[in-house]
Amino acid sequence: MTTPELTPTVEDLEAQERRLVFQQFTYDDAWALGSLLVQMARERQAPVAIDIHRSGQQLFHAALPGSAPDNDAWIARKRRVVERYGSASYLVGARHRAKGTTFEASSRLDPDTYAAHGGSFPITVEGAGVIGAVTVSGLPQLEDHNLVVEALTHYLPQSQNA
Repeated sequence: MTTPELTPTVEDLEAQERRLVFQQFTYDDAWALGSLLVQMARERQAPVAIDIHRSGQQLFHAALPGSAPDNDAWIARKRRVVERYGSASYLVGARHRAKGTTFEASSRLDPDTYAAHGGSFPITVEGAGVIGAVTVSGLPQLEDHNLVVEALTHYLPQSQNA
């Protein structure tokens, strides 16, 4: 029997962003982080697509069994939210929900271009700010978000000590 996941608060999500910051982010980091996400998703048999972008360039992409072309469209829409707002796509949606509205209703942005659904997390570099995004699509939005956060939580201490 599984227990339902608690929905994180806006404060919880903001704390994740403050904690998950890189000292630098290289091509090798993109490969290693993307590979870690692939490994985690395979172990869970998660039907996801995974994408890492930095400064407008795709550095990593993988589509696992069960994912579909729609996942790539979701990745692009969620990533655009991170690029525009500098925050995780799930956090942007949560901020709107906390105000009693929705991202779609209050942002007035094209929903075919932007999606404030969980799964895209900013790649933040100390001293440089948000330089990219790591995105997962294929699971319910909180699970997409949590998979990325779990991977970053595991990867960052290793990369900082290398």
